[in-house]
Amino acid sequence: MTVITTIEDLRVLAQRRIPRMFYDYVDCGSWTESTYHANSDDFKPIKLRQRVAINMENRSTACTMIGQPTAMPVALAPTGLTGMLCADGEIKSALAAKKFGVPYTLSTMSICSIEDVAAATGGHPFWFQLYVMKDRDYIERLIDRAKAANCSALMLTLDLQIIGQRHKDLKNGLSAPPKLTLPNILNMLTKPHWGLSMLGTPRRGFGNIIGHVKGIESMGTLSEWTAKQFDPALSWDDVAWIKKRWGGKLILKGIQDVQDARIAVDSGADALIVSNHGGRQLDGAPSSIAALPAIVDAVGNQIEVHMDGGIRSGQDVLKAWALGARGTYIGRAFNYGVAALGEQGVTKALQIIHKELDLTMAFCGHTRIGKVDRSILLPGTF
Repeated sequence: MTVITTIEDLRVLAQRRIPRMFYDYVDCGSWTESTYHANSDDFKPIKLRQRVAINMENRSTACTMIGQPTAMPVALAPTGLTGMLCADGEIKSALAAKKFGVPYTLSTMSICSIEDVAAATGGHPFWFQLYVMKDRDYIERLIDRAKAANCSALMLTLDLQIIGQRHKDLKNGLSAPPKLTLPNILNMLTKPHWGLSMLGTPRRGFGNIIGHVKGIESMGTLSEWTAKQFDPALSWDDVAWIKKRWGGKLILKGIQDVQDARIAVDSGADALIVSNHGGRQLDGAPSSIAALPAIVDAVGNQIEVHMDGGIRSGQDVLKAWALGARGTYIGRAFNYGVAALGEQGVTKALQIIHKELDLTMAFCGHTRIGKVDRSILLPGTF
Protein backbone atom coordinates (compact mmCIF):
# COMPACT_ATOMS: atom_id res chain seq x y z
CA MET A 1 0.00 0.00 0.00
CA THR A 2 1.23 3.49 -0.85
CA VAL A 3 2.25 5.56 2.17
CA ILE A 4 0.59 8.97 1.85
CA THR A 5 2.82 11.76 3.12
CA THR A 6 1.96 14.72 0.87
CA ILE A 7 -0.99 16.40 -0.82
CA GLU A 8 0.60 15.33 -4.10
CA ASP A 9 0.17 11.69 -3.05
CA LEU A 10 -3.55 12.34 -2.58
CA ARG A 11 -3.74 14.06 -5.97
CA VAL A 12 -2.23 11.07 -7.75
CA LEU A 13 -4.62 8.68 -5.99
CA ALA A 14 -7.62 10.89 -6.75
CA GLN A 15 -6.73 10.98 -10.44
CA ARG A 16 -6.83 7.18 -10.53
CA ARG A 17 -10.13 6.86 -8.68
CA ILE A 18 -12.64 9.32 -10.14
CA PRO A 19 -14.00 10.01 -13.64
CA ARG A 20 -11.88 12.25 -15.81
CA MET A 21 -14.42 15.10 -16.05
CA PHE A 22 -14.55 15.50 -12.27
CA TYR A 23 -10.80 15.22 -11.80
CA ASP A 24 -10.28 17.81 -14.53
CA TYR A 25 -12.91 20.05 -12.91
CA VAL A 26 -10.79 20.16 -9.75
CA ASP A 27 -7.40 20.26 -11.41
CA CYS A 28 -7.82 23.03 -13.98
CA GLY A 29 -7.83 26.77 -14.44
CA SER A 30 -9.09 29.11 -17.13
CA TRP A 31 -7.53 29.76 -20.55
CA THR A 32 -3.77 28.98 -20.41
CA GLU A 33 -3.93 28.17 -16.66
CA SER A 34 -1.04 30.55 -15.99
CA THR A 35 -2.65 32.03 -12.86
CA TYR A 36 -3.68 28.58 -11.63
CA HIS A 37 -0.05 27.42 -11.74
CA ALA A 38 1.33 30.73 -10.41
CA ASN A 39 -0.80 30.33 -7.28
CA SER A 40 1.34 27.42 -6.12
CA ASP A 41 4.59 28.26 -7.94
CA ASP A 42 4.87 31.71 -6.33
CA PHE A 43 5.20 30.21 -2.85
CA LYS A 44 8.44 28.48 -3.83
CA PRO A 45 10.80 31.51 -4.06
CA ILE A 46 9.80 32.65 -0.55
CA LYS A 47 12.55 31.39 1.75
CA LEU A 48 12.37 30.69 5.47
CA ARG A 49 14.91 31.62 8.18
CA GLN A 50 15.88 28.53 10.15
CA ARG A 51 16.73 29.13 13.81
CA VAL A 52 18.50 26.72 16.18
CA ALA A 53 18.97 26.05 19.91
CA ILE A 54 15.53 27.47 20.72
CA ASN A 55 13.12 25.60 23.00
CA MET A 56 10.56 23.98 20.69
CA GLU A 57 8.38 22.36 23.35
CA ASN A 58 4.63 22.95 23.84
CA ARG A 59 3.88 24.22 20.35
CA SER A 60 0.43 25.40 19.28
CA THR A 61 -1.01 26.32 15.89
CA ALA A 62 -4.38 27.24 17.40
CA CYS A 63 -5.87 30.62 16.54
CA THR A 64 -9.20 32.17 15.56
CA MET A 65 -10.78 33.03 12.21
CA ILE A 66 -13.45 35.76 12.47
CA GLY A 67 -13.58 35.01 16.19
CA GLN A 68 -14.12 31.26 15.76
CA PRO A 69 -11.50 29.02 17.41
CA THR A 70 -9.68 26.79 14.95
CA ALA A 71 -6.93 24.19 15.31
CA MET A 72 -4.81 26.05 12.76
CA PRO A 73 -5.33 29.03 10.44
CA VAL A 74 -6.90 26.83 7.78
CA ALA A 75 -10.49 26.38 6.63
CA LEU A 76 -11.99 24.19 3.93
CA ALA A 77 -12.84 26.42 0.98
CA PRO A 78 -16.22 26.30 -0.77
CA THR A 79 -15.96 24.03 -3.80
CA GLY A 80 -18.79 23.09 -6.10
CA LEU A 81 -19.49 19.48 -7.12
CA THR A 82 -17.64 17.95 -4.14
CA GLY A 83 -20.44 15.40 -3.94
CA MET A 84 -19.50 14.18 -7.42
CA LEU A 85 -15.90 13.48 -6.39
CA CYS A 86 -17.17 11.10 -3.74
CA ALA A 87 -20.69 10.07 -2.76
CA ASP A 88 -21.98 12.62 -0.21
CA GLY A 89 -18.64 14.38 -0.48
CA GLU A 90 -19.75 17.60 1.22
CA ILE A 91 -21.07 15.71 4.22
CA LYS A 92 -17.86 13.69 4.54
CA SER A 93 -15.72 16.82 4.22
CA ALA A 94 -17.78 18.70 6.81
CA LEU A 95 -17.50 15.79 9.26
CA ALA A 96 -13.72 15.64 8.81
CA ALA A 97 -13.43 19.39 9.38
CA LYS A 98 -15.64 19.22 12.48
CA LYS A 99 -13.55 16.43 14.03
CA PHE A 100 -10.26 18.18 13.20
CA GLY A 101 -11.44 21.52 14.55
CA VAL A 102 -11.32 23.72 11.45
CA PRO A 103 -14.13 25.58 9.64
CA TYR A 104 -15.93 24.03 6.68
CA THR A 105 -17.52 26.18 3.97
CA LEU A 106 -20.40 24.77 1.90
CA SER A 107 -20.76 26.05 -1.67
CA THR A 108 -24.01 27.25 -3.22
CA MET A 109 -23.18 24.78 -6.03
CA SER A 110 -22.81 21.80 -3.71
CA ILE A 111 -24.40 18.41 -4.34
CA CYS A 112 -25.43 17.90 -0.71
CA SER A 113 -27.80 20.64 0.45
CA ILE A 114 -27.45 23.01 3.39
CA GLU A 115 -30.00 20.90 5.24
CA ASP A 116 -28.14 17.64 4.41
CA VAL A 117 -24.90 18.94 5.90
CA ALA A 118 -26.59 20.46 8.96
CA ALA A 119 -28.36 17.17 9.74
CA ALA A 120 -25.23 15.07 9.24
CA THR A 121 -23.06 17.29 11.46
CA GLY A 122 -25.63 17.46 14.27
CA GLY A 123 -26.15 21.19 13.94
CA HIS A 124 -22.43 21.95 14.31
CA PRO A 125 -21.88 25.44 12.84
CA PHE A 126 -20.38 25.62 9.37
CA TRP A 127 -19.98 28.48 6.91
CA PHE A 128 -22.02 28.98 3.76
CA GLN A 129 -20.78 30.48 0.50
CA LEU A 130 -23.21 32.52 -1.58
CA TYR A 131 -23.29 33.23 -5.30
CA VAL A 132 -25.57 36.11 -6.23
CA MET A 133 -28.17 35.18 -8.83
CA LYS A 134 -30.60 37.38 -10.69
CA ASP A 135 -33.45 35.61 -8.89
CA ARG A 136 -33.28 37.70 -5.71
CA ASP A 137 -36.25 35.89 -4.16
CA TYR A 138 -34.26 32.65 -4.37
CA ILE A 139 -31.21 34.36 -2.84
CA GLU A 140 -33.28 35.66 0.08
CA ARG A 141 -34.62 32.18 0.75
CA LEU A 142 -31.12 30.70 0.43
CA ILE A 143 -29.80 33.14 3.05
CA ASP A 144 -32.72 32.27 5.32
CA ARG A 145 -31.99 28.56 4.89
CA ALA A 146 -28.37 29.17 5.93
CA LYS A 147 -29.61 30.98 9.04
CA ALA A 148 -31.99 28.13 9.87
CA ALA A 149 -29.13 25.63 9.51
CA ASN A 150 -27.09 27.52 12.13
CA CYS A 151 -24.40 28.61 9.68
CA SER A 152 -22.03 30.86 11.61
CA ALA A 153 -20.71 32.93 8.69
CA LEU A 154 -21.77 33.86 5.18
CA MET A 155 -19.07 33.99 2.51
CA LEU A 156 -20.06 36.14 -0.46
CA THR A 157 -18.13 35.40 -3.65
CA LEU A 158 -17.60 38.57 -5.69
CA ASP A 159 -15.51 37.32 -8.64
CA LEU A 160 -18.00 35.07 -10.44
CA GLN A 161 -20.43 37.49 -12.02
CA ILE A 162 -19.47 35.81 -15.28
CA ILE A 163 -17.73 32.46 -15.62
CA GLY A 164 -14.15 32.19 -16.84
CA GLN A 165 -13.57 29.91 -19.81
CA ARG A 166 -12.27 26.58 -18.53
CA HIS A 167 -11.30 24.59 -21.59
CA LYS A 168 -11.18 21.17 -19.91
CA ASP A 169 -14.72 21.53 -18.55
CA LEU A 170 -16.00 22.54 -21.99
CA LYS A 171 -14.24 19.65 -23.73
CA ASN A 172 -15.45 17.14 -21.13
CA GLY A 173 -19.04 18.39 -21.22
CA LEU A 174 -19.02 18.76 -17.44
CA SER A 175 -22.39 18.07 -15.82
CA ALA A 176 -23.84 16.67 -12.60
CA PRO A 177 -24.70 13.87 -12.88
CA PRO A 178 -22.51 13.13 -15.92
CA LYS A 179 -24.28 12.72 -19.24
CA LEU A 180 -24.41 9.10 -20.40
CA THR A 181 -22.35 9.56 -23.53
CA LEU A 182 -20.19 6.70 -24.81
CA PRO A 183 -16.87 8.32 -23.75
CA ASN A 184 -18.27 9.05 -20.26
CA ILE A 185 -19.65 5.52 -19.87
CA LEU A 186 -16.35 3.96 -20.92
CA ASN A 187 -14.42 6.21 -18.51
CA MET A 188 -16.80 5.52 -15.60
CA LEU A 189 -16.48 1.76 -16.16
CA THR A 190 -12.79 2.13 -15.25
CA LYS A 191 -13.77 3.70 -11.88
CA PRO A 192 -15.88 0.92 -10.28
CA HIS A 193 -15.46 2.06 -6.67
CA TRP A 194 -16.67 5.55 -7.55
CA GLY A 195 -19.60 4.20 -9.54
CA LEU A 196 -20.80 1.83 -6.82
CA SER A 197 -20.58 4.53 -4.15
CA MET A 198 -22.53 6.99 -6.29
CA LEU A 199 -25.26 4.40 -6.85
CA GLY A 200 -25.62 4.19 -3.07
CA THR A 201 -26.66 7.84 -2.59
CA PRO A 202 -29.67 9.79 -3.85
CA ARG A 203 -27.58 12.98 -3.95
CA ARG A 204 -26.38 13.47 -7.53
CA GLY A 205 -27.73 16.93 -8.39
CA PHE A 206 -27.31 20.46 -7.03
CA GLY A 207 -29.07 20.09 -3.69
CA ASN A 208 -29.31 23.80 -2.88
CA ILE A 209 -31.14 24.53 -6.13
CA ILE A 210 -33.27 21.59 -7.30
CA GLY A 211 -36.63 21.70 -5.54
CA HIS A 212 -35.97 25.19 -4.22
CA VAL A 213 -36.38 27.17 -7.43
CA LYS A 214 -39.65 27.27 -9.32
CA GLY A 215 -39.45 25.27 -12.53
CA ILE A 216 -36.15 23.52 -11.70
CA GLU A 217 -36.95 19.84 -11.52
CA SER A 218 -34.33 18.29 -13.81
CA MET A 219 -30.70 18.72 -14.75
CA GLY A 220 -31.57 20.01 -18.22
CA THR A 221 -33.53 22.95 -16.90
CA LEU A 222 -30.92 23.52 -14.18
CA SER A 223 -28.12 23.98 -16.69
CA GLU A 224 -30.24 26.49 -18.57
CA TRP A 225 -31.10 28.31 -15.35
CA THR A 226 -27.53 28.62 -14.05
CA ALA A 227 -26.29 29.86 -17.43
CA LYS A 228 -28.79 32.69 -17.20
CA GLN A 229 -28.72 33.35 -13.46
CA PHE A 230 -25.17 34.43 -12.56
CA ASP A 231 -25.59 38.18 -12.26
CA PRO A 232 -23.11 40.40 -14.17
CA ALA A 233 -24.76 43.46 -12.57
CA LEU A 234 -23.57 42.52 -9.04
CA SER A 235 -22.38 45.67 -7.22
CA TRP A 236 -21.35 46.91 -3.79
CA ASP A 237 -24.98 47.95 -3.24
CA ASP A 238 -25.84 44.24 -3.36
CA VAL A 239 -23.19 43.59 -0.72
CA ALA A 240 -24.92 46.06 1.60
CA TRP A 241 -28.29 44.42 0.94
CA ILE A 242 -26.91 40.93 1.63
CA LYS A 243 -25.14 42.08 4.80
CA LYS A 244 -28.42 43.49 6.12
CA ARG A 245 -30.41 40.41 5.14
CA TRP A 246 -27.86 38.06 6.69
CA GLY A 247 -27.18 39.99 9.87
CA GLY A 248 -24.20 37.85 10.94
CA LYS A 249 -20.50 37.45 10.19
CA LEU A 250 -19.78 38.30 6.54
CA ILE A 251 -16.68 37.30 4.54
CA LEU A 252 -16.02 38.74 1.07
CA LYS A 253 -14.20 36.38 -1.29
CA GLY A 254 -12.36 37.34 -4.47
CA ILE A 255 -10.39 40.48 -3.58
CA GLN A 256 -7.21 41.01 -5.62
CA ASP A 257 -6.82 44.77 -5.71
CA VAL A 258 -5.98 47.27 -2.95
CA GLN A 259 -8.75 49.63 -4.07
CA ASP A 260 -11.32 46.83 -3.81
CA ALA A 261 -9.92 45.88 -0.42
CA ARG A 262 -10.53 49.43 0.84
CA ILE A 263 -14.11 49.27 -0.45
CA ALA A 264 -14.51 45.94 1.35
CA VAL A 265 -13.47 47.63 4.60
CA ASP A 266 -16.08 50.35 4.06
CA SER A 267 -18.74 47.69 3.39
CA GLY A 268 -18.56 46.58 7.02
CA ALA A 269 -17.55 42.99 6.24
CA ASP A 270 -15.76 41.02 8.95
CA ALA A 271 -13.08 39.57 6.65
CA LEU A 272 -11.94 39.53 3.06
CA ILE A 273 -10.26 36.75 1.13
CA VAL A 274 -7.43 37.56 -1.24
CA SER A 275 -8.38 35.14 -4.01
CA ASN A 276 -8.41 34.70 -7.78
CA HIS A 277 -10.88 31.80 -7.64
CA GLY A 278 -8.09 29.25 -7.87
CA GLY A 279 -7.00 30.64 -11.23
CA ARG A 280 -10.38 29.72 -12.69
CA GLN A 281 -11.54 33.22 -13.65
CA LEU A 282 -9.12 35.88 -15.00
CA ASP A 283 -6.11 34.09 -16.41
CA GLY A 284 -3.14 36.44 -16.17
CA ALA A 285 -4.16 37.86 -12.79
CA PRO A 286 -1.47 37.78 -10.09
CA SER A 287 -1.20 34.82 -7.75
CA SER A 288 -2.93 35.22 -4.41
CA ILE A 289 0.33 35.08 -2.44
CA ALA A 290 1.80 37.83 -4.67
CA ALA A 291 -1.26 40.05 -4.15
CA LEU A 292 -1.46 39.44 -0.39
CA PRO A 293 1.28 41.73 1.09
CA ALA A 294 0.04 44.97 -0.50
CA ILE A 295 -3.54 44.31 0.64
CA VAL A 296 -2.40 43.47 4.17
CA ASP A 297 -0.30 46.65 4.29
CA ALA A 298 -3.26 48.73 3.09
CA VAL A 299 -6.12 47.34 5.21
CA GLY A 300 -4.80 44.63 7.52
CA ASN A 301 -5.34 46.74 10.63
CA GLN A 302 -8.97 47.47 9.66
CA ILE A 303 -10.31 44.08 8.55
CA GLU A 304 -9.28 40.45 8.94
CA VAL A 305 -7.40 39.42 5.79
CA HIS A 306 -7.50 35.80 4.62
CA MET A 307 -6.19 34.20 1.42
CA ASP A 308 -6.68 31.16 -0.76
CA GLY A 309 -5.07 29.80 -3.89
CA GLY A 310 -2.19 27.39 -4.35
CA ILE A 311 -1.84 26.08 -0.79
CA ARG A 312 -0.51 22.54 -0.93
CA SER A 313 1.46 22.35 2.33
CA GLY A 314 1.75 23.61 5.85
CA GLN A 315 4.77 25.63 4.76
CA ASP A 316 2.50 27.52 2.36
CA VAL A 317 0.14 28.24 5.26
CA LEU A 318 3.00 29.54 7.41
CA LYS A 319 4.31 31.78 4.62
CA ALA A 320 0.84 33.25 4.08
CA TRP A 321 0.46 33.83 7.83
CA ALA A 322 3.88 35.50 7.99
CA LEU A 323 2.79 37.85 5.20
CA GLY A 324 -0.29 38.86 7.17
CA ALA A 325 -3.07 36.41 6.29
CA ARG A 326 -5.05 35.60 9.43
CA GLY A 327 -6.68 32.65 7.77
CA THR A 328 -6.07 30.46 4.73
CA TYR A 329 -8.27 28.09 2.72
CA ILE A 330 -7.60 24.77 1.04
CA GLY A 331 -9.80 23.74 -1.88
CA ARG A 332 -8.00 21.40 -4.26
CA ALA A 333 -5.97 19.90 -1.39
CA PHE A 334 -9.03 18.58 0.43
CA ASN A 335 -10.83 17.75 -2.84
CA TYR A 336 -7.96 15.41 -3.72
CA GLY A 337 -8.42 13.85 -0.30
CA VAL A 338 -12.17 13.30 -0.52
CA ALA A 339 -11.85 11.98 -4.08
CA ALA A 340 -9.11 9.56 -3.04
CA LEU A 341 -10.35 8.29 0.32
CA GLY A 342 -13.61 10.00 1.32
CA GLU A 343 -13.76 11.43 4.85
CA GLN A 344 -10.50 9.68 5.73
CA GLY A 345 -8.82 11.46 2.82
CA VAL A 346 -9.94 14.90 4.00
CA THR A 347 -8.65 14.08 7.47
CA LYS A 348 -5.36 12.97 5.93
CA ALA A 349 -5.03 16.24 3.99
CA LEU A 350 -5.59 18.22 7.19
CA GLN A 351 -3.10 16.06 9.11
CA ILE A 352 -0.44 16.56 6.42
CA ILE A 353 -0.86 20.32 6.38
CA HIS A 354 -0.97 20.58 10.17
CA LYS A 355 2.18 18.53 10.67
CA GLU A 356 4.09 20.55 8.06
CA LEU A 357 2.88 23.80 9.61
CA ASP A 358 3.82 22.72 13.13
CA LEU A 359 7.30 21.45 12.24
CA THR A 360 8.16 24.41 10.01
CA MET A 361 7.05 26.88 12.67
CA ALA A 362 9.35 25.12 15.14
CA PHE A 363 12.34 25.15 12.77
CA CYS A 364 11.79 28.91 12.36
CA GLY A 365 12.09 29.35 16.13
CA HIS A 366 8.45 29.74 17.17
CA THR A 367 6.10 27.73 19.36
CA ARG A 368 2.96 29.89 18.92
CA ILE A 369 1.45 30.75 15.53
CA GLY A 370 0.34 34.12 16.90
CA LYS A 371 3.97 35.20 17.36
CA VAL A 372 4.95 34.51 13.75
CA ASP A 373 5.50 37.53 11.49
CA ARG A 374 7.50 38.49 8.40
CA SER A 375 10.77 38.15 10.33
CA ILE A 376 10.72 34.39 9.64
CA LEU A 377 11.12 35.10 5.91
CA LEU A 378 14.42 35.91 4.24
CA PRO A 379 14.43 39.53 2.99
CA GLY A 380 14.33 39.85 -0.76
CA THR A 381 12.47 36.58 -1.29
CA PHE A 382 8.94 37.97 -0.90
